[in-house]
Amino acid sequence: MIQSYRGVRIQRRAPIRLYPFERFFRGFATAPPILELFGKNAGKILGGLKVEFFSPPFGYMGTSDIDGHLIVSSHHLKTSDLRTLYLDVVHELCHVKQFRAGRALFDRKRKYVDTPTEVEAYAFTVKEGRRIGMTNPQLFEYLKVEWVDAKDLRRLGRRLGVLGTGRPARGHRRRSPPTRARRRR
Repeated sequence: MIQSYRGVRIQRRAPIRLYPFERFFRGFATAPPILELFGKNAGKILGGLKVEFFSPPFGYMGTSDIDGHLIVSSHHLKTSDLRTLYLDVVHELCHVKQFRAGRALFDRKRKYVDTPTEVEAYAFTVKEGRRIGMTNPQLFEYLKVEWVDAKDLRRLGRRLGVLGTGRPARGHRRRSPPTRARRRR
């Protein structure tokens, strides 16, 4: 759609390139946590799932609350350790299942750590982290994100049963806030 304003014309829609999920993330359809999420339909669901990349000098992953596709920072994809990427995809695929069930992924009336869909996705991811041998301190470290303060992080850690003894380590993994994927989905 092109609109005019004060003698200029602005194209209001730009083409978005979505890629097949399995072009970049292979083997998830047979991974134990994904089979638990989607059962025998895992291959079909992931075969139809799309992924979109964005490229600021920071970022993370998110799930579109419009059509349920994944949104991934190309920086995160390139620089994060493989275990973090794996767990992040597991987390986001939990959101894909929630979206497909008609659940609202975002709740502006609650804190991030109190949003039922986030708590469920983190609990599922923690379960997978334990299955692959992560310790509670490693899982607690995984939960650290820039947009969650220390008090809420401890509360989430306790809720998920991963908060170790002592105070949490300083600093958070570099992540951007969750993407509100309203445009184009």
